[in-house]
Amino acid sequence: MSRRTTTSTLLDEGDGAVVRRTTLTNGLRIVTEHVPGVRSVAVGAWVGVGSRDETRQQLGAAHFLEHLLFKGTKRRSAWEISAAIESVGGDMNAFTTKEYTCYYARVLDRDMPLAVDVVCDLVSEGALNSADIESERGVILEEIAMSEDDASDGVHDLAMSAHFGHTPLGRPILGTIDSISALSSRGIRSFYRGRYVPSNIVIAVAGNVDHDAVVRRVRKSLPRFADAPDSPPQVPVGRRARRDGSASVSVRHRPIEQANVVLAHTGLSRHDDRRYSLAVLNAALGGGMSSRLFQSIREERGLAYSVYSFSTHFAETGMVGVYAGCLPRKVDEVMSIARDTLGQVADLGLTDEEMGRGRGQVVGQLVLGQEDTGARMSRIGKSELLYGRVPAIDEVLDRIDAVTPDDVREVASALLSQPPTVAVIGPVDADRIADRAAAM
Repeated sequence: MSRRTTTSTLLDEGDGAVVRRTTLTNGLRIVTEHVPGVRSVAVGAWVGVGSRDETRQQLGAAHFLEHLLFKGTKRRSAWEISAAIESVGGDMNAFTTKEYTCYYARVLDRDMPLAVDVVCDLVSEGALNSADIESERGVILEEIAMSEDDASDGVHDLAMSAHFGHTPLGRPILGTIDSISALSSRGIRSFYRGRYVPSNIVIAVAGNVDHDAVVRRVRKSLPRFADAPDSPPQVPVGRRARRDGSASVSVRHRPIEQANVVLAHTGLSRHDDRRYSLAVLNAALGGGMSSRLFQSIREERGLAYSVYSFSTHFAETGMVGVYAGCLPRKVDEVMSIARDTLGQVADLGLTDEEMGRGRGQVVGQLVLGQEDTGARMSRIGKSELLYGRVPAIDEVLDRIDAVTPDDVREVASALLSQPPTVAVIGPVDADRIADRAAAM
């Protein structure tokens, strides 16, 4: 059944901000937000492919491809891509996650046609020359080595691997030295042709823009997508089940000055309505200097410089946990306090004061973040790609304001009562960490 081009208004905030969507006959979606009173425009191409869409033989391909598309297209060299945006004072970049990849640029409103053309050119007309693939392979191997040197980031990858095991979510976004070395030019091109298709892409533009003008520019900039096929289905991923219900422990010994610790639990999918309660819980638990974990571990005892909680959502699961960086001799005490704190919240929930701070922090960060056209572009692009809709800010604020202490206590009990996955990188004894984790 053939599609037809459709356009609709998704949001009219009443202050002049209007969000509209056009879906082309090939399935590509274009969403814009007109933001009155600004002179900038943010443009993003959101592609529904990330590291979880890779087979074992393709490990690291999504991130590799992100790099390669900046090496040149059929119309522009690598230098011409960067020069086009920088010559008008703009900036351009990209990032790859577990479930999507984003290419974005920010320019003056008068340069919107240029930014749209460059971003669309990247995602649709990548040259992927063999020489560029080989030269960029070395760059990515250097990036992997740099990542290995940053234990504060690497411990999160270690926790994901320990928690989700041999499923796509447990694999590193960058790939490994072996997988990147083995990726063939043919395999990368096949991955690109199969995943970078119109029905798997959202073009998002926010700022001082006219929707119809953006649609016309996108149509002109995407000639390859005229009769492109639909995107393939996402590679499924399963939750990792522990055999005996005990804690999963992964320790990487490294002779560095600090130990980096993560205690992680299975979280919520991005479609779970309890995510609003979890957002309030996360903010109060470890979202700032007034949070319970920060006060307990850093301010009262001086055990760590950096300590925070985090929550990550995926299509059908998630992760919630705690990170701390501390001296190796303090690991046992930090782990014990963190686990006790999680247990207290699981049993009793938050105090009224913590509820107020947590709710206020989530609301404030959300609203203040929308002062920037880049953040607005990210909101509409990511929402359209992952949810198929763009909720009004007031709708989200109402959901947060509606969170009750009972809601937070229930979600804390459901998520934080089980033994955690423990990941540690640093000069520590693995057996001692395992014994400590077993006692949790």
